[in-house]
Amino acid sequence: MTDELRAIFEKTTVDERPLAGQHALVTGAGRGIGAAIAARLAAAGCDLTLLGRDWDRLKAQSGTIAAEHDITAYEVQADITEPDEIERAFEWAGNMLGPVSILVNNAGAAASTPFHRMTPEHWLDMIDVNLHGTFLCCRAAVPAMLERGGGRIINVASTAGQKGYPYVAAYCAAKHGVIGLTRALAVEYAAKGITVNAVCPGFTETEMTVESLRNIMEKTGRSEDEARRELTRHNPQGRLVTPEEVADAVGWLASPAAAAITGQAIAVAGGEVMP
Repeated sequence: MTDELRAIFEKTTVDERPLAGQHALVTGAGRGIGAAIAARLAAAGCDLTLLGRDWDRLKAQSGTIAAEHDITAYEVQADITEPDEIERAFEWAGNMLGPVSILVNNAGAAASTPFHRMTPEHWLDMIDVNLHGTFLCCRAAVPAMLERGGGRIINVASTAGQKGYPYVAAYCAAKHGVIGLTRALAVEYAAKGITVNAVCPGFTETEMTVESLRNIMEKTGRSEDEARRELTRHNPQGRLVTPEEVADAVGWLASPAAAAITGQAIAVAGGEVMP
């Protein structure tokens, strides 16, 4: 891009901090996609509450993000599967920064096993952290959004919520549930100024994916390169998605430009075809 074109583009660019004055709460914000989302929202002007279980990671992220983007960021330690902890966390966050106007339900976990070997404990763990935790956080955020006359809820689901994959039946079921919850809440609150959407990443360059690679290597004897090709074959672009690419989608859904977008499940997966 020439200097002349860059100057023209910069003059016509919309407000660089369109979310100034908003309070965004991001779950699972200590690393990976959650940390990238928090940084993206901070760049748009949001003040932040970073929620998760790893206090040291949260503290490090909130300090770095606040300094880089000149916003206020707090961290709160809570387990999203515990109703009392979530209620206390949202109450505390509201007292510090005002009611949550943007909720990003990012926290989750994935574990794999052949279905015929799956234990009830495995099944319930995946439902609990991926679906029940999303429900608890939505329930905690909606009353204040209704009182304020609007808000944004963005659920980080997965392409596993849009199609099936082998060996992760419980995870797929939970993420399908997240998308179902997203669509139901979108319709219920559409006239109340609250938009509810889901972002569905494909395999993304995170610690969770590193664990998936390790499992493939251990169970199949494949090399790391072979295991990585097994994951990237789902992506027509032939690569893993980056956390920042997922964060950009979340940032757009939180922005004024997406005011008419609700009830959607948007794949961030390099063109992987969804049913």
